[in-house]
Amino acid sequence: MQVHSLNFDDFCEDNYTLLGIHTTLEDYKLAYLLNKELKTTFSRAAYDLDFEGKNSNASFPVYKFTDSKYDFDWFLISNIFSNNTNISSENVLFTSETKNYLIPEKKKVDFFLKITGDTNYADVQDALTKIKTIPEVITSYKIDLTTLKSKNSLIF
Repeated sequence: MQVHSLNFDDFCEDNYTLLGIHTTLEDYKLAYLLNKELKTTFSRAAYDLDFEGKNSNASFPVYKFTDSKYDFDWFLISNIFSNNTNISSENVLFTSETKNYLIPEKKKVDFFLKITGDTNYADVQDALTKIKTIPEVITSYKIDLTTLKSKNSLIF
């Protein structure tokens, strides 16, 4: 009898390109400007990336664009989730803000653009060049997936 074994890495989807975007824009505004500049149609996905921890819960909004011509799926994902908590002490109200990161080792990145499918170098560079022309975007660049410890957060 033949025995088949599967490795966990067989289920991991490594067939994507990840771009980091630095900006002070809100997620919906960035999606709008990307649609305008890249000629895409990002729209809010029916789901968010939700994570439950022992100290807090985090929900990261996802915007999706499907390019059926080239069989690519693009995802715009916020890297930061801010949670404000009101604390009252002796008739004084304090607000405490906690930040959770989708990819903690990239705390300075505000948004990730995940492009699934077999992309070529020229297309990625063209997208990066167009993203950098948006005045509100500080910078954008390709992220090396081998340097990420928590890349499993991007598998959805």
